[in-house]
Amino acid sequence: MTKKIKPLINNIPHYQLLFMKKQLLYGIFSLVFLSTVCKGQQGKWMVIFNGHSISQLRGYNMNSFPDKAWKVEDGALVTQTGVPNIDLVTKAAYKNFELKFEWKVSEAGNSGIFFHMKESLTHQSDNGNSPNWLDNFEMQILDDINFNDTAAIRSAGSLYDLIIPKNKHLKPVGEYNTAKLIVRGNHVEHWLNGTKVVTYEMGSHEMNTLLKESKFKDNPGYGKSPNGLIMFQHHGQKVWFKNIMVKRL
Repeated sequence: MTKKIKPLINNIPHYQLLFMKKQLLYGIFSLVFLSTVCKGQQGKWMVIFNGHSISQLRGYNMNSFPDKAWKVEDGALVTQTGVPNIDLVTKAAYKNFELKFEWKVSEAGNSGIFFHMKESLTHQSDNGNSPNWLDNFEMQILDDINFNDTAAIRSAGSLYDLIIPKNKHLKPVGEYNTAKLIVRGNHVEHWLNGTKVVTYEMGSHEMNTLLKESKFKDNPGYGKSPNGLIMFQHHGQKVWFKNIMVKRL
């Protein structure tokens, strides 16, 4: 004759069962809530800079906004000259996203937009810039005419030193250009004034070939970060950014 074994749950006091049920329901609710928040953010435009608030930005490797290197002037973020250069980064990290913004430069002005940034490198001692331009893909911002380097592969809209922009229509110095940077998986697009000027696939055979033939060939970590911050470069010249928005894809 076999002896019946009572289910283990029958040995648990009633008050403990109630507590366990509450914990389970709380866990399910939390997962649903987090999933809803993430889905709500995906596809929704979020303001990085609206002409006034700098709450979504800070200095590279800083907890605060570098108000000596950047100032808000007439609704734009403006680099300041004659001071140590400090790059701006978003407080949030972005993997797949569309970034849109407007930019203009002074005569011979230079800057760039970087993505999937990690703050693992220290500032260069000579000018304060973060050295991440050696590690990360860059959408170039430039005065194509008056900057001392006029090579097309390093011109405005290019994938800096890797891909020349095509069908580009750049506004004169002192006028705002519209721009978009789209990153979805390994696919990346640069847009200038309503036209797609650069497209590439990170990690592709074509990209690896370009890197092997570039100044980045001795850096095996170039472009390998799969996620990270968006960075606005302070190169030492006057540059203006405004109406900066991003949405997760």
